[in-house]
Amino acid sequence: MGPLDERLTAPRPPGPRPPLAPDAARRLVSAAHARAAILVEGWSDQAALEALARRRGLDLRAEGIAVVPIGGATNVQRFVQVLGPHGLGVRLAGVFDVAELEHVRRGLEQGGIAAGAGAATDAAAHGFHACAADLEDELIRALGTAAVERVLDGEGELASFRRFQDQPAQRGRDLHGQLRRFLGTRSGRKVRYGTLLVDALDLDRVPKALDLALDDARR
Repeated sequence: MGPLDERLTAPRPPGPRPPLAPDAARRLVSAAHARAAILVEGWSDQAALEALARRRGLDLRAEGIAVVPIGGATNVQRFVQVLGPHGLGVRLAGVFDVAELEHVRRGLEQGGIAAGAGAATDAAAHGFHACAADLEDELIRALGTAAVERVLDGEGELASFRRFQDQPAQRGRDLHGQLRRFLGTRSGRKVRYGTLLVDALDLDRVPKALDLALDDARR
């Protein structure tokens, strides 16, 4: 296991994970001799993408591909500048929330990757693929709410979710919305369920953005 893998996958103490700084990402990607990097908004997206790669039988480390959490789409430009054509020169791909398209478009343009990537399809042409709302929304939709509740039950959190549903602020939400909100209510929960929900998926129902980003990074 190389430095990048140790930094991004080593156990961490409880609490929110700090974002990975662009210069730290450059050093780690370089030390790992990666030829491609997939930029994702957060650690839960990294967990989901790496879980999918494992289920697809892919060894990202052996293929020289790093999944890099950038701390939100507003940081796309900074990471493109240090990792892209004017930096390390590794191939870049990405997964982002469609609401962040403007940040991604601007980051690709100013980082020297794309010109005029003003629509989601244009960003996709450069390897950056949008989730309809966010990845948790797509995973819940792909699995179905009943299956997500079974995953919660397997983790011993279904009773906690039932109490959460009974909170006044949640009573007006549908079950899908309640599940999506619940996954973000405790530090580390989104990261853990990023892996668990992908592991529970039928592989023919994987959110398209994840598979497309993997394919683009591997080209």
